[in-house]
Amino acid sequence: TPPLFTALDRQPSKTAGRALNLREPRPPQEKPKRPALDRRELTRPRLAPRAQSRKAIMEKFGGAASGPAPSIKKTGGVNAIKNMLLEWCRTKTRGYEHVDIQNFSSSWSSGLAFCALIHKFFPDAFDYAALDPANRRENFTLAFATAEQHADCAPLLEVEDMVRMSVPDSKCVYTYIQELYRSLVDKGLVKTKKK
Repeated sequence: TPPLFTALDRQPSKTAGRALNLREPRPPQEKPKRPALDRRELTRPRLAPRAQSRKAIMEKFGGAASGPAPSIKKTGGVNAIKNMLLEWCRTKTRGYEHVDIQNFSSSWSSGLAFCALIHKFFPDAFDYAALDPANRRENFTLAFATAEQHADCAPLLEVEDMVRMSVPDSKCVYTYIQELYRSLVDKGLVKTKKK
């Protein structure tokens, strides 16, 4: 009987190789030889391309800024700013009845903290003593309308949203207080440290 594997022992023909998409190995090509580099050239930093790139960018965008570069001050981060703003609110509302600011959420739920803060800067706008902590809707309406009218503070909070929530969202309150602070600074009612 003839052996079973005789067909596999033979070399495939060129036609079989094409059908199987087999390629014949190519002879290795020699790479062009580069000239040997001097040791100094290997250790020398390549600054020219970077300098040229920098120069091209500066020309494209109008050159270097005139004057000294602004100094960068490190701050304590977001928490430091939040704490500073919270302390500012405490200081401005100290002595107001029914107001004890401890945070940016539950301390603002009756609307009286907003009213007290705004009353501090605009005492003739309304009578704080006549306000009732149970009338949340009226307190929020009065505070936001007075801030918008007298301080040009953007109405970032909706009265209905504040009334609907038993405890206001701290991020919303914080954002509104930031805007109120900025508006008061723009009006010249809050002094900031010179930079």
